[in-house]
Amino acid sequence: MGLTCGLEELAAQPVLSMRTRTSAQELPQFFGKAYGMVFQYLSKLNAPPAGPPFAMYYNMDMQNLDVEAGFPVSKPLAGEGEFIANEIAAGKYATCLYKGSYQEVGSAYETLSTWIKENGYTPTGIACEMYLNDPADTPPEQLLTKVMFQLLP
Repeated sequence: MGLTCGLEELAAQPVLSMRTRTSAQELPQFFGKAYGMVFQYLSKLNAPPAGPPFAMYYNMDMQNLDVEAGFPVSKPLAGEGEFIANEIAAGKYATCLYKGSYQEVGSAYETLSTWIKENGYTPTGIACEMYLNDPADTPPEQLLTKVMFQLLP
């Protein structure tokens, strides 16, 4: 599938999430734990997710990723214990919609990085993935992931 890149201006989006440092190999375990626990916590607060689950990457060190995973919420909520209240920052983002298994999403990162350079933008170093359908009931080749790089103003 050809990947189409573009720009999006996003408003700040409050989120509730969990953040850790882990290796790329351990990401599936962290995501499973984080999404389940954050979803349960949101249920306890009677605050359903306001959009699809996301992952925010603060570095790209595959042995020691600084990663946050959770859900957007309709209004800022208080964090507690392992749960943190944060936001996906307002600003300009380079985006790419990827269709396929999570294991191959690296191709979207490569395509988007090239597009950013070719168009004269500078990324902040923060990347975000939004998972637009559910891997529990979607074949791997049909999974949709929106990959985003926050850009410097």
